[in-house]
Amino acid sequence: METIFSRIISGEIPSVQLHADDTCIAILDIAPVNKGHALVIARHPYPTVGDCPVEVLGHLMEIVQRIDAVLRSELGAEATNIIINNGPAAGQEVPHLHIHVIPRYDGDGKRFIPTKTQYGEGEIAELGTRLQLR
Repeated sequence: METIFSRIISGEIPSVQLHADDTCIAILDIAPVNKGHALVIARHPYPTVGDCPVEVLGHLMEIVQRIDAVLRSELGAEATNIIINNGPAAGQEVPHLHIHVIPRYDGDGKRFIPTKTQYGEGEIAELGTRLQLR
C-alpha cells in the first residue's frame, strides 16, 4: 500500500532526515507541535502496532530513544511526548506505523491530556480479569 510515508521513504517527496537504516527512517515533521518534532517511520507500511513484528517495533523504539536524547541535548528539551496514534479512532491519519517524538518545554502551552473516566462498582476487577494476558 502506498502512503505519503512510502513516498517520502522512496525519495519522491523530500524530507529532512535525522536517521535512516534498513528498518526505518526518522524525519522532521513538516507540521510540528514544537520545532524538532520528529517522526520515526517503519520502512514497511505496517498499518498498526499489531501488524508490526516485535523485532521491528523494538528497533523503532531504539531509534525513538536516540531521537529523544538528541532533542534533549541539542534543543534543551526538558521532556518529550512519545506518541503512536494506533488506528483511525486514535487519530492516526496515515495507515503506516510511525512514532511521534515531540520536544517539550515547561510553559510551552501544549497539552496532551485526555479526559478521564471512572469505573463503576466491580467494573475494574471484571475488566482486569477479561484483559489479562494469556
